[in-house]
Amino acid sequence: MKLGFVINPLAGVGGSVALKGSDGDDIVELALSRGATLKAEKRASVAIEQFTELAADERLEIITAAASMGENVLIACGLDCTVVYTAAGHTTSVDTKNTVRQFVEQGVDLILFAGGDGTARDVLDVLSEELSAEIPVVGIPAGVKIHSAVYAVTPAQAGELVKLLISGEPMSLHEARVMDLDEDAFREGEVIARCYGYLSVPVDDTRMQLIKQGGINHHEIALQDIATDVIESMEPDTFYLIGSGSTTAEIMRQLSLDNTLLGIDIVYNHELIASDVDEQTILKTIDDHPAKIVVTVIGGQGHVFGRGNQQLSANVIRHVGQENIIIVATNNKLRSLNKRPMISDTGDIDLDRQLAGLYPVVTGYQQQTLYRLK
Repeated sequence: MKLGFVINPLAGVGGSVALKGSDGDDIVELALSRGATLKAEKRASVAIEQFTELAADERLEIITAAASMGENVLIACGLDCTVVYTAAGHTTSVDTKNTVRQFVEQGVDLILFAGGDGTARDVLDVLSEELSAEIPVVGIPAGVKIHSAVYAVTPAQAGELVKLLISGEPMSLHEARVMDLDEDAFREGEVIARCYGYLSVPVDDTRMQLIKQGGINHHEIALQDIATDVIESMEPDTFYLIGSGSTTAEIMRQLSLDNTLLGIDIVYNHELIASDVDEQTILKTIDDHPAKIVVTVIGGQGHVFGRGNQQLSANVIRHVGQENIIIVATNNKLRSLNKRPMISDTGDIDLDRQLAGLYPVVTGYQQQTLYRLK
């Protein structure tokens, strides 16, 4: 697991001196002149301490920014890290954004950040412009205004969520609002809140604020919800390679298309193009056109590739691209793995290693579960 960790060290500085926020260099200077102390690193430490012991025993790679933006806390907690960004003196929102850009370039599985609503907006801005809004985040509350639903209730609970992910606990994902107040208006006694967008966060009704977690779906309802979600997200003029299995079969049923239960079918603009295809037919059909692979997990075993769908060969997967793999499975099927990872066994060791990581598995309508593949 690759974790991106960043702190806005100035977050919350205006709170104790009644400035109702910390956005802007002038506010920071005023807060410090009034005797305010920096507390963001301390709150971030509480989160990190929740998974320090486990992180030492697991394959966890942490990348961060230098000094007070993350490195200091990790070193103090005894964790190794890779510094990918160094701020030039006094930190600003630009430094937060530059750090998050590095996280995207490094291909992190999760972003853990400490700050307030302004920091959440910085993260949102970068993930939106980089078209990487699917990267899940967990916010450590350290600011004055914490209206956004991307934050855990407490720093400790933020760390607990990361600990669960490191240990392989299946974690559903949900789009949560990034909110912020107009601080100038707030200081004048007027509350003007605005939703700036959405970020993907773990669903946990006790640890994440303002997030509700649905119950376990009945199997048939879950399959219908998964199929509806996939169909609604289908892009025009794109080939969809529908894998074998009953979960993917429901997609074909809802499209009113014939399905090869133990084979691969090709769908284009909601129409069946080819049935029960082999590797060469797939490569010839999709050619250089956009394409996506839709596969499910073998319950109890965990295989995504290499069992019953060898037509989706290493050549096909490389041609389509890792970013165009859509994994679908019910929550019950993921739970049947008993925290074991999903498996890619294409026969190409280099590709299998490349495919390893955390994937947002579609587990319901507009619901995803973050699960590890190895």
